[in-house]
Amino acid sequence: MLGIDGCLETVMEIPGARRATLVDGASGLAVAAAGQDGPVDEHEDAARTTDVVRAVLATPALATAPRGDDIDEIIVCGARGYHLLALVPDAFEGRLFLHLLIDRAEGNLALARLNVRRAIGALAGRDGA
Repeated sequence: MLGIDGCLETVMEIPGARRATLVDGASGLAVAAAGQDGPVDEHEDAARTTDVVRAVLATPALATAPRGDDIDEIIVCGARGYHLLALVPDAFEGRLFLHLLIDRAEGNLALARLNVRRAIGALAGRDGA
């Protein structure tokens, strides 16, 4: 099982990773953060991305498919980078998610998605994730 600091260290090793914030989706507060400072601090970032996650999860057409195929990540594409919002599997009370900012020129979104899945799976005690 990977701890919070280990998870953030692992995620920040992903090529193109600029900033990572682990967020408590129930409260909208940043649990931990790593990487470069952005235009907003980690707490404002956590609150705003929590709004995005809540909005997506509250939208019936997006939240759950008939087969129970629940959302486990949200990707927002910007001109200079990608925002990957990855929900941590249900090993914790509440809803934790990771917000990773990836530089578009230096990163690889597909590789980042795979590595983030592994890191948060290990955080949640699913080392084979």
